[in-house]
Amino acid sequence: MPQQLLKFLGSCKTANHLKQAHLQILVNGLQGHNFILPKLITVYSDFHSHNHAFQIFQKLENPNVVSYNTMIKCFIGKTHKHALLVYDQMKASRIAPNGFTYTLLLRCFEDVKDGTVVHCEIVKLGFGSSLFVSNTLLDFYASSGWNLRCALRMFEEMPKRDVVSWNTMIRAYMANGDTDLAIKLFDFMPERNIVSWNSIVSGSIKAGNMRLARFFFDKMLIRNEISWNSMILGYVKAGDVEKARYIFDQMPEKTVVSWTALITGYTNVGDLEFANYLFEKMPTKTVVTWNAMIAGCVQNHLFDQAFHIFHQMLTDGKCRPDQSTLISLLSACSHLGSLEHGKWIDSYMKKNNFELSNPIGNAMIDMYAKCGDVKNAKTVFNKMVNKCVITWTVIITGLAMNGHSKEALDIFNRMCLEGEKPDGIIFIAILSACTHGGFVEEGTRVFDQMVNLFHIEPQIEHYGCMVDLLGRSGRLEEAITFIQSMHLEPNAVIWASLLGSCKVHGNVDLFETVTRKILNNESPNPNYLTLISNMNASIGHWEQSSGLWMLMMQQRIEKLPGCSLIQIGQKVHEFMAKDTRHWQSKEIYVALCALNGQLKQICGNYEGCIF
Repeated sequence: MPQQLLKFLGSCKTANHLKQAHLQILVNGLQGHNFILPKLITVYSDFHSHNHAFQIFQKLENPNVVSYNTMIKCFIGKTHKHALLVYDQMKASRIAPNGFTYTLLLRCFEDVKDGTVVHCEIVKLGFGSSLFVSNTLLDFYASSGWNLRCALRMFEEMPKRDVVSWNTMIRAYMANGDTDLAIKLFDFMPERNIVSWNSIVSGSIKAGNMRLARFFFDKMLIRNEISWNSMILGYVKAGDVEKARYIFDQMPEKTVVSWTALITGYTNVGDLEFANYLFEKMPTKTVVTWNAMIAGCVQNHLFDQAFHIFHQMLTDGKCRPDQSTLISLLSACSHLGSLEHGKWIDSYMKKNNFELSNPIGNAMIDMYAKCGDVKNAKTVFNKMVNKCVITWTVIITGLAMNGHSKEALDIFNRMCLEGEKPDGIIFIAILSACTHGGFVEEGTRVFDQMVNLFHIEPQIEHYGCMVDLLGRSGRLEEAITFIQSMHLEPNAVIWASLLGSCKVHGNVDLFETVTRKILNNESPNPNYLTLISNMNASIGHWEQSSGLWMLMMQQRIEKLPGCSLIQIGQKVHEFMAKDTRHWQSKEIYVALCALNGQLKQICGNYEGCIF
């Protein structure tokens, strides 16, 4: 019976299965069994039922060292205080700890002070001579990063070292950015294994030195999957897909990771055609591979293709979409303004019981807001239990862009009352909301709150929002005074913001001053030059206006054309100014001409009508 129950415990897939197994243990009177109880505690811990695990442990009549070690293991990555409590209870019960006790305890700690206490215990009880315990202690000190001196001292004082000891130190120095010392240790190693070589290669890649990584990679006599994939990923990260492809082609047995890494590399440089070729060619795909292709399409603004690949994924049926898949698709909906697709994804999530996590909740709020559906954006926001600062930022931005500036301010005040600490980014969002709503006093108060209450140093974006806010409201002199008080040098964006305000409020004198600032301080920006030219034309300065147009023509400076997207059925169409690429462009321009004619008839001689 004990063997059967142990097997049953090992195969538990759900909490209900675990409860059934626990009931069988109680019915058969095995609640004191020295092998079953540690396994039961472990399984409860695996199901994140730490309270149950601790209760079972507390009821043990004669716990042994295995039981105590099992309980300590449950707190790895959780809380070291509980681990220490169990250890103290173990000492009070006169149960002698073994080497595993200390290796498990050290894995529970992050604070070096706690590790130092355990270190003293290890030395006092004579476990310092154990190579296994010493290596764990060495790894603890080395992993703390800033305490490498302690790690080096311990490494030097170790009576016996093995390849694990050397690898630990090499990995630590590489992680700390000290490549030279890591290489010196590598050179002094009495023996090396594949882990040693991989550590020096991956460390060089992390340090951004692909030349050094390639040097060691080429010297390797034996390579494994990690060696090859590290090099491919390194070249992909460096943007050198040709070298990544060369390594990929040399790789004797390509894995899903290798294929996916190369696909990501080609999507990163915008070569979707070759990325898709690799995608179609690879023998086995995982959800990560599908996600790489979908995210690559979104990244390159091929939103229609992203949805096409997603439908392929659903049709294929071998991989279930995950949170990353849906976040990429929601981003595509946001860019397209496609509420229809966004609602379908929302429905798909509900039907497939997706958890409303922070990342996916934030993406949904952003999608609904950018599609103009403020009601659903607020519904998702209110459903989210554990909101982070990004959640508050997204809803405030969404409300502001849809003209609900007052509500955005109310949400911000609610956030502060609930104790969520704002960051610099959310202040850009709320200051923009004040700008859109024309709330000058509120905006000034928020800026003052950011500086004096939350001690956030203003960046150029915050200053830009304030200048825009003051300028739009007609307080141009205040805007100039504010610019003069800035601790940063104003850039062309700030001057252009003030320029636009000058145009709106007809301040010709200030317009000429700001124009000189833009032309003198920045390289020519077609948008700003166009704005200056149009303003000159509107006040009758035709010579200056035509001069700027001539300058733009001579220097071949072109204003980037605006881009519009429209979804008809399942197809997304993209248009730019004076675009003739569409296969129905003639019919489109005929229809546009007819619409313009009708508008002229309706507007008549009304001066405000623009064609």
